[in-house]
Amino acid sequence: MSEPLPITSVWLTCQQPSRDQRRGRYVPESSTHPGKMLPHLAAHAIAAYTAPGDLVLDPMCGSGTTLVEAMHLGRRALGVDIEPRFTALAAANIALAASQCAPGTAEVITGDATGLLELAPASAVGEVGLVLTSPPYGRSTHGLVRATGTGVTKRAHVYGDRRRGNLAYVGWSGLLDGFAAIMAASYQLLRPGGTVVITCRPVRRRPDDFIDLPGEFLAVAQSVGLIPVQRCAAMLAAVRDGQIVHRASMFGLMAVRKSRAEGVPVHLVAHEDVLVLRRGHQNSRVTPATA
Repeated sequence: MSEPLPITSVWLTCQQPSRDQRRGRYVPESSTHPGKMLPHLAAHAIAAYTAPGDLVLDPMCGSGTTLVEAMHLGRRALGVDIEPRFTALAAANIALAASQCAPGTAEVITGDATGLLELAPASAVGEVGLVLTSPPYGRSTHGLVRATGTGVTKRAHVYGDRRRGNLAYVGWSGLLDGFAAIMAASYQLLRPGGTVVITCRPVRRRPDDFIDLPGEFLAVAQSVGLIPVQRCAAMLAAVRDGQIVHRASMFGLMAVRKSRAEGVPVHLVAHEDVLVLRRGHQNSRVTPATA
């Protein structure tokens, strides 16, 4: 058996551009999801906090990154998403992973994760080793851009139907309330000592309105009984000889330049916060599994 991964505070999860991480491993249509998790980020969390055969849950799975990476690492995976368009993508990505002889298995369910206990199979209660997810925290941080002769257009930045109850459209208080319901249900699905990994970043709505969303999500997770273990940084940029090589989109670059021109000293986003928590157990800490 291989040695367990160390618990490090900085995860080098973007040494390759995200498109290269996905090429051949995900169906091309996956690019239409506005908030995809980096495959190497998902793989790092799964390898560090689970063992082969463990059950991994993503209650807001989108196009299925968590599910695919769990399959390739020999885990079982369960995903839920409210948007049928994205669960169809997740199902296609699961089928692709299976065709590539990924040793794990995965299932995706279409439904509102705020009712997670009604959606998950009864056999999953108390069996989940890892909940890995990234809440939909704002269209302004996602999407694809393309330069045209008249400027820049943005596409693939819409999460879905506003009327369906998608948390991307319910405002900050609605997002936190919905996330609390999801975390409370996830707590019930976790096995004792099971781990929760949440990835997110602060959000700036206006130059003078900076929201510490990681801090808000951490408080919500603690409120349902989850115990903080570690706060890490998952790189969204490469590190080369001690230097940061950004992976920002054209839209991200333009937004920073515009803010600086207006006197707001913002910087390119180079990492996401990773919040690691666990369900109570007799052990005092979460230990990475031996893969």
